[in-house]
Amino acid sequence: MFDITILAQPGAWAALATLVVMEVVLGIDNLIFISILSNKLPEAQRSRARRIGISLALILRLALLSTLAFIVGLTQPVFELPWQAPLNEHGDPMFELAFSWRDLILITGGLFLVWKATTEIHEKVDPNETHGVMDTKGRAAANLGAAIFQILLLDIVFSIDSILTAVGMTEHLPIMVAAVVIAVILMLFAAEPLANFIHNNPSVVMLALGFLLMIGMTLIAEGFGAHVPKGYIYAAMAFSALIEGLNMLSRRASRRKPADTTAPKP
Repeated sequence: MFDITILAQPGAWAALATLVVMEVVLGIDNLIFISILSNKLPEAQRSRARRIGISLALILRLALLSTLAFIVGLTQPVFELPWQAPLNEHGDPMFELAFSWRDLILITGGLFLVWKATTEIHEKVDPNETHGVMDTKGRAAANLGAAIFQILLLDIVFSIDSILTAVGMTEHLPIMVAAVVIAVILMLFAAEPLANFIHNNPSVVMLALGFLLMIGMTLIAEGFGAHVPKGYIYAAMAFSALIEGLNMLSRRASRRKPADTTAPKP
């Protein structure tokens, strides 16, 4: 039951704004993966794949919010390895050997993301090598069903991470639901421009795949209990994107320069 008195609490609005920002930032990883995967499909299927992928993300997040007790229970350890983890300079374990279902999901999702990003990078570096069934253009034939299945797998991982973040920031379920819905709607509007930008700028594809590789390693590290501050990850991504943006401006200026020098002087 929605408690209308929540709207009268300034703290609730602050929590909503903060949570929306957090959900959008966490959704960037999901959106990059969806964009790269959908761009491999025939042009007529790309928009459909993006809409389905983002819709599945919303459905999964809302379904997980309806089972908060179950989601919180995923953080409880289910087994522990018998040996001792190495210690850091402060005498604390460098990583945990007690694993919860959340840890196992993060590790599995991270491994899948690392494998997928590595495969895509290898295909970009060596496009002539055969990878499975090839089409007439020499590229791996993309399948809408396979793309949706891979998007669904990563949606599950990112959705669990997103909901656990929401649970840690507020105790009001309506605020969590509103933040998730707003963030996914923003993802839906940003999906098409982002996918087109990545498609029209081939160098950005390699940068985005590098991001996915880094995110995959971060998920694996978090699954082993090694906390990696998200601020460092997204600051590195923003800095890399800024440098790539400057490179794109430089290349664009270089292409215009010859035309300017050959133009007749007044």
